Amino acid sequence: MDDLTIGRTSTSHEPLSPERLAALVSSRLCHDLISPLGAIGNGLELLQMSDAFKGVVKSAEYALIAESVEASRSRVRWFRMAFGTASSEQRVSLSELTGILSDLEKGGRLRARIEAEGDLPRIEARMILLALMCFETGLPWGGSVLVCRGPQGWRLVAEATRAKIDPALWAWLDPKPGRERPDPVPSEVHFALLAACAESAGRGISWELDESGGEISF
Repeated sequence: MDDLTIGRTSTSHEPLSPERLAALVSSRLCHDLISPLGAIGNGLELLQMSDAFKGVVKSAEYALIAESVEASRSRVRWFRMAFGTASSEQRVSLSELTGILSDLEKGGRLRARIEAEGDLPRIEARMILLALMCFETGLPWGGSVLVCRGPQGWRLVAEATRAKIDPALWAWLDPKPGRERPDPVPSEVHFALLAACAESAGRGISWELDESGGEISF
């Protein structure tokens, strides 16, 4: 009997790193979640076009479902870019990144604007989104962030009227050895992940945060 086992040539005998495995799991979860969310969104659009459900589509309950589905789809897109896999060869168009940044305004209090031209490596797009998540944590009452690309790399400049300053948490972005770095809770994991991404890409991170805003550069 013929051997029908599907084979795949291995290019490395090294085990996958925990970070790589986590990124693969994140990509898988986001991929599997986006399809049913899209199906729900399509179903809501069909209800809008149906004469039999005109009363339903005008209800507050329908509006709540539609808004929740759209917010969930936007967040999954964000997570897929921020937590998913990113090889050195992958590129992201500026229009795609701008679209993802616009999702930030739909479900949060932070506003982001990007000033750059051309596409960019996916790893840089990933770091931008993770840095914005750091600002979401540090500026929970809202603010605005300008994302710009210069000769030295990327700068994210935030402005706000109030900030939540946690030096121990932000120390994850500090390259100095010996700094106290508490294990982040799940809602703060982006700090440690941004530091890991920067180290993997050979990029240094500088940051500052005060009551009027802050800056992250890499």
